[in-house]
Amino acid sequence: MSVTVEKLENSMAKLKIVVSAEQLEKAIQKAYDKNKNKIQIPGFRKGKAPRKMIEQMYGKGVFYEDAANELIEEEYPKAVEECGEDVVSSPKIDVEQLEAGKDFIFTAEVALKPPVKLGKYKGVEVAKMDLDVTDEEVDAEIDRQRNTNARTVDVTDRAVEMNDIVTLDFEGFVDGVAFQGGKGTDYPLTIGSGAFIPGFEEQLVGFEIGKEGDVNVTFPEDYQADELAGKAATFKCTVKAIKAKELPELNDEFASDVSEFDTLAEYKEDVKKKLADKKATEQKAQREDEVVKAVIEDSDMELPEAMVETQQRQIVNDFAQRLQMQGMNMDQYLQYTGSSVDKMLEQVKPQAIERIQARLVLEEVAKAEKIEVSDEEFEEELKKMAEQYRMDLDKLKGLMSETEQKTMRDDLKVQKAADFLVENVKETAKKAAVKKTTTKKAAAADAEEKPAKKTTTRKTTTKKAAADAEEKPAKKTTAKKTTTKKAAAADGEEKPKRTTRKKKTEEEA
Repeated sequence: MSVTVEKLENSMAKLKIVVSAEQLEKAIQKAYDKNKNKIQIPGFRKGKAPRKMIEQMYGKGVFYEDAANELIEEEYPKAVEECGEDVVSSPKIDVEQLEAGKDFIFTAEVALKPPVKLGKYKGVEVAKMDLDVTDEEVDAEIDRQRNTNARTVDVTDRAVEMNDIVTLDFEGFVDGVAFQGGKGTDYPLTIGSGAFIPGFEEQLVGFEIGKEGDVNVTFPEDYQADELAGKAATFKCTVKAIKAKELPELNDEFASDVSEFDTLAEYKEDVKKKLADKKATEQKAQREDEVVKAVIEDSDMELPEAMVETQQRQIVNDFAQRLQMQGMNMDQYLQYTGSSVDKMLEQVKPQAIERIQARLVLEEVAKAEKIEVSDEEFEEELKKMAEQYRMDLDKLKGLMSETEQKTMRDDLKVQKAADFLVENVKETAKKAAVKKTTTKKAAAADAEEKPAKKTTTRKTTTKKAAADAEEKPAKKTTAKKTTTKKAAAADGEEKPKRTTRKKKTEEEA
């Protein structure tokens, strides 16, 4: 196998890969051996027909597609390694020559890691962190614990009030017509939880058991089902039961029940300490995001579209895997939300761009500051992984390939670069405005439909596996924030998808 590289515009390249005729012949023979038992030729028992006889009956190229796919999967990764280029996208494969007795030639169009002109990254101004924990925050946390340990009692002598738990039947109508997913029976709902669309739960206050009433709402303009977005709807609702929470009394007995402390005062002090630790962790992550975004804004890079598309697919594929872990497949999710794969890909595009930009600038910072990961640091991270998966350390090492270990080292290096940025920030009493770049290239990127370096992240609904379908009128969705640590996912390379002969193929999400 031999490979040549043709550099194209905007960090794209075309790899021309030549596989010997001998390798092609072996691949064709392998395809014949794999498929011969599926082919019936008159005069021969199934699976016993000679290859030439099958080729005469079905054409010389009957086994070409399987052979080509086999060779592409084997030779493309070798070609990427041999050419020494930093490939950051899935390949677009095109077969140029496929004929027995001749070399097999195919091309792979790929994105290469784009150059990054790093701007200011030391002394980035960020707002001073407030790590103080107020008495109100402590009381709120204790109240959450009281709610968690509350018991519920049936209510029969009054109407619905805020914070009640009701059993609800409902059916939604738009312009007098019932819509799909708008009906529920015996649905448990906590009034004031914000589980349903705005305005729904508040209107149930005052409903009496067994009496039907109307709830009038308007779906948000950015509602996930396009056919309902921005439309007014009426829900016919019947409250079938009411339950109220009885909170435990706030005293030493409560403290000893929910903690290892004997007194309420000790328990409160512990809650305050834990809240302070939590706030410090959250604000460190927030500061990390802020400083990385500021560095991105002051840096210059142009992302190849193929690189962005690969990251989009990776985000959607990761989400599909999380759905499977929760017992739901992608088809079910799309049906429940009224979405599509294309819509999801477009929705996550800003997130994909932000991940790539974060990864690129952090790699550049690591290079500029000569940041490395020592063997001791790498070993410590492996120990954490072994403990997390409850595996023997040596067994874990044995399961990890050299490529996986290198990727892990690179991810650690990127995180060290992020820590370096946070350690070198300049605190201000007031939150500093992010400095905008004024380079001609940045201005042009904003004007075109390319992924520019100044990007506003659009909110996505990946935090929840799916809105509980059919049995509830659309939940509000919350945005899942992209953290710098997750930028590590932006550098992955995907394998080529199978291709049909003489046709270009693109990997589907």
